[in-house]
Amino acid sequence: MKFVMNIFVVVIVLLASLTPIKSYAEEIGTEPSVHSEAAIVFEASTGSILFEKNSNAKMYPASLTKIATAIYAIEKGNLDDIVTVSKKAREVDGTRVYLEEGEQVPLKKLIQGLLINSGNDAGVAIAEHLEGSVEDFSDKLNQYLEEVIGVENTHFENPHGLFSENHFSTAHDLALITQYALKNSVFTEIFGTKELEWNGVSWKTTLYNHHLLLREIPYEGIIGGKNGYVEQSRHTLSTAAERGALTLIAVVLKADKDQVYDDTVELLDYGFTNFEITEVTAPQTFSNKEDSKYLLKEPVKYIRKKNESVRLEVNHDGFLVIQGEDGRFIKNIKLKESKPKEQSKTEPIQEKPSVQKNSSSNFKLLLLLIPFILIIIAFLFRKKIKGIKNTISRFD
Repeated sequence: MKFVMNIFVVVIVLLASLTPIKSYAEEIGTEPSVHSEAAIVFEASTGSILFEKNSNAKMYPASLTKIATAIYAIEKGNLDDIVTVSKKAREVDGTRVYLEEGEQVPLKKLIQGLLINSGNDAGVAIAEHLEGSVEDFSDKLNQYLEEVIGVENTHFENPHGLFSENHFSTAHDLALITQYALKNSVFTEIFGTKELEWNGVSWKTTLYNHHLLLREIPYEGIIGGKNGYVEQSRHTLSTAAERGALTLIAVVLKADKDQVYDDTVELLDYGFTNFEITEVTAPQTFSNKEDSKYLLKEPVKYIRKKNESVRLEVNHDGFLVIQGEDGRFIKNIKLKESKPKEQSKTEPIQEKPSVQKNSSSNFKLLLLLIPFILIIIAFLFRKKIKGIKNTISRFD
């Protein structure tokens, strides 16, 4: 019986060593189940969209507008400027930092009140200081967003996000605005501030950031965030977090109160669990089907699913096209046509074998090993029988 069990164990170990183990990323790789009407999770350093739902649908952004107002003010204004608060700013509706007419406040402090406490009065004071009026500020802000950041489906009519029929954006545009703003260290510092002492003329308090992932339900790697709400927009949220080489931006629009944070966490978890950054090394020379030579001078980063093999191919226009295992588009890289003296030795692209490739090769290897396994079993069996015969002969 012991002899049979030994053979059984040998066979099981051999089979186990050849059977591919399904990776954790594959097991949990299901796309997020998002309840918000629009959502996106976006990798900031590469500009790659990891998941989207109605991300180009025009919707009311509510206070996510203030992200745009803040970065515009930081870039266009002098943070040490002293701003005199107007009656219009004093009387604006909604969330405020309770500025008084005639109160003088540094521009940076107004930006802090705008982002941390979502002060609508701070937004109006900023707009009037920079461009003279809310209307002129909105025109300049829209021009800036289109020309500098590259939004395509955004139009703002005020600096704070209170409802206006023609005040809209998209999840994708808001992710682009957040991505751009995060390149500025002053913005990033304020965006991630959890609390701030506020000493106004009529309001002395501690401001607490309204974004729950910064305080009440802290998220690993959180950089910062902004929440928003008006009745027409429902709940909106823009969030940035980083782990390792990945910096993710998640935007959700038109969400219910009990879903806005659940959706955001699910989007961020999906990105961090399933994706990684890698790069095409350089210098490298590539050829297309017409045998034209193209040179990549600098390494280019791109994002792929964890442990995924990718395909790199140069098209007839000289673009290096990166595709995933499933054929989906990952990235285009414009290459320079290579002259003979510029050509460098092309390093072979090392692709990690997929599970399917491993399964096929392992099965073939198993077929080759079966005869050897049978020979070993036969040898051990003959040896066992011989031992039994010798034992019997001693008793004869």
